Amino acid sequence: GFLVLWTVMMAAMMLPSVTPMATMYLRVAERRPTPAPLRLGGLVTGYLAAWLGFGLLAFVASDLAGRLAERQPRAADWLGSGLLAAAGIYQLTPVKDRCLAHCRSPLSLLMHVGSYRGRLRDIRAGLYHGGYCVGCCWGLMAALIALGVMDLRWMAALATVIVLEKIWRYGRALSYAVGVGLLVLAALAPSHPGLIPGLHAAHMMSSM
Repeated sequence: GFLVLWTVMMAAMMLPSVTPMATMYLRVAERRPTPAPLRLGGLVTGYLAAWLGFGLLAFVASDLAGRLAERQPRAADWLGSGLLAAAGIYQLTPVKDRCLAHCRSPLSLLMHVGSYRGRLRDIRAGLYHGGYCVGCCWGLMAALIALGVMDLRWMAALATVIVLEKIWRYGRALSYAVGVGLLVLAALAPSHPGLIPGLHAAHMMSSM
């Protein structure tokens, strides 16, 4: 149940930011005999499969965090602070910059997947792009575990950040600003556990 909800959530949060890439991909591939809806379906399937794989890790993390919150609420507060700090630091790293640069340039995807052949080429293209997208956004998803996986306010806020990071001219600057903001939240979380309600609801989510 968790993985089903996770996949739906990823579709809602991530697919808007994939639209420019998908549009360009279909234009380049318009001469192929496969109908455009099938090509797009394969691309999205591969993309979501990458996030589903990350969802397995998120399930384990959420389950462990939920069990810790149930037994040691104070320790869970520090764990939540650690998740936010890790996410904030990652936003400032060169690895984040590299993955974000890939996501901001659909042309790099097209150059790589241009040689793909066979019936699974669209799925492979989706997996390839999804892998970079996971590399770009996994920190924000880890932060969401602490902030509340099913909190619509945080989902909407992070989805907006993800879209703007990829398409806004100041996307990289925004990425750095979000990283600093997460570090501030990490510093406040131990003394203000209300900032990280997600861990205390994680056990209920992971047991669905």
